[in-house]
Amino acid sequence: MARKTATSRAPRAAHPPHPSPQSSLPARREAALEIYDTTLRDGAQAEDVSFSVEDKVRVAQKLDELGVHFIEGGWPGANPKDIEFFRIIKTIPLKHATVIAFGSTRKASHSVGKDPNLQALLAADTKTITLFGKTWSLHVTDALGISLATNLELIGDSVAYLHSRGRRVFYDAEHFFDGYKTNPDYALNTIRKAVEAGAERVILCDTNGGTMPWEIRTICEIVQRECRVPLGIHAHNDCDMAVANSLVAIETGIVQVQGTINGIGERCGNANLCSIVPNLELKMKRPALTDRLSHLKEVSGFVTEIANLMPNKHQPYVGDSAFAHKGGVHIHAVLKNPATYEHVDPAKVGNRQRVLVSDYAGRSGLLDKIEAFGIKLSKDHSKVHELIETLKERESQGYQFEGAEGSFELLMRKAMGSHTPAFQLLGFRVIVEKKQDNGAPLSEATVMVKVGNAVEHTAAVGAGPVNALDHALRKSLEQFYPQLKEVKLLDYKVRVLAANKGTESKVRVLIESGDLKDKWGTVGVSENIIEATWQALADSIEYKLLTKK
Repeated sequence: MARKTATSRAPRAAHPPHPSPQSSLPARREAALEIYDTTLRDGAQAEDVSFSVEDKVRVAQKLDELGVHFIEGGWPGANPKDIEFFRIIKTIPLKHATVIAFGSTRKASHSVGKDPNLQALLAADTKTITLFGKTWSLHVTDALGISLATNLELIGDSVAYLHSRGRRVFYDAEHFFDGYKTNPDYALNTIRKAVEAGAERVILCDTNGGTMPWEIRTICEIVQRECRVPLGIHAHNDCDMAVANSLVAIETGIVQVQGTINGIGERCGNANLCSIVPNLELKMKRPALTDRLSHLKEVSGFVTEIANLMPNKHQPYVGDSAFAHKGGVHIHAVLKNPATYEHVDPAKVGNRQRVLVSDYAGRSGLLDKIEAFGIKLSKDHSKVHELIETLKERESQGYQFEGAEGSFELLMRKAMGSHTPAFQLLGFRVIVEKKQDNGAPLSEATVMVKVGNAVEHTAAVGAGPVNALDHALRKSLEQFYPQLKEVKLLDYKVRVLAANKGTESKVRVLIESGDLKDKWGTVGVSENIIEATWQALADSIEYKLLTKK
């Protein structure tokens, strides 16, 4: 039978329509929006993120499938890896997106024809180039060490040079909002210079991420009166305002929004396109991805995986917990009508409703989980009450089944009397031996199990006691269940419970396992970390074998 680790349900009632936040504002003609993704450049500057050339190509293809309009591929003047990316991406046909090279205005010591950065931008051979320049007088005098007049020359010369070479130029006004608040006349002069030289877009950048939404609104409205080309917004998240600032800017009439998938970026990150785009389409009724919004969660997970980051399960819209319900009152209501606790239909962003298993869930939530495994019981059935009591008792001991629903299914089947164990433990022993201060310790595990009438006694070594125990258990069982060769341990987490007891504290071990088609979580709790690990490992094997018996 098919197994589920979370309940995914068709909505019982449609979510009520949400009034447009613009409905009370004066009507105005709304320009088509442009979604500009800078995951491969600004996102790659995030701590712990390092994309290979192959990674960047794969992410670019996925962004194209999502339907973004522009993909900022990198800074070809800054590193060889980005040069190689632009060489390869030219050979790959994209259906929707335009790839853009990014770089800075010329150096004061170089003419445009001899500036290495501008030459690298041209060599990248993209039809569009995004060029950034200094807007804040502080950066001009303190960072570049040049006069304000010279900076205007750099901007004008650089934009005009690229434009004369047949390139479409977008101008990033770096630190624009800080610059405007310090010296508004000069900040406006920098973008006027870029437009006069041929820039087709001016992007207002909140580079330090310190501007508030009400400031964004006021300044954007002023700039739109002063600038004759369409504007964009590029917000950083240092005050946790990047999404709000981007939406406010768009509400004032700005047409291009820049950001990254999952909001990854330097310091606190960039504006999160995984929040901006659904807010635009579902809340502000502004089309952004041309009917591809349902792919958003898939792309979010893809970028997380390629970037080798831990998923943020609490991320709005695309996180695994975004539409997960744990409280009994919530579950009871949402199973009747999803709109009671879900602000949008999760399917619209490629997500799903989940009912979590915990001692908060109550009968409604528990019955819903039981039904997901193909078992029909009435709310008053004695087994339901028994299972609720068992669940509460286990969680009081420290068990957590939200991330270990493989263990929950086994617990449920045991309570229903429908589970026959695949094996019986007769005993295990784990030895860790270290002979020299600078030598690596040796871990060895011995396991004795009974399968039917056969007894198997097996030993194995491993890179640590957990690895050794895992190897010994598999070795003893694979001759009876060869399908266990498909199983891999994907993640292993240990949490200390009631740490006030020091080294006598209980620990909870959460294991994620997977095979060629499925992933599942299991849990163990004990004062002994090896015993807790055994419980989770044994449950992992039992869960794999549920559909094979």
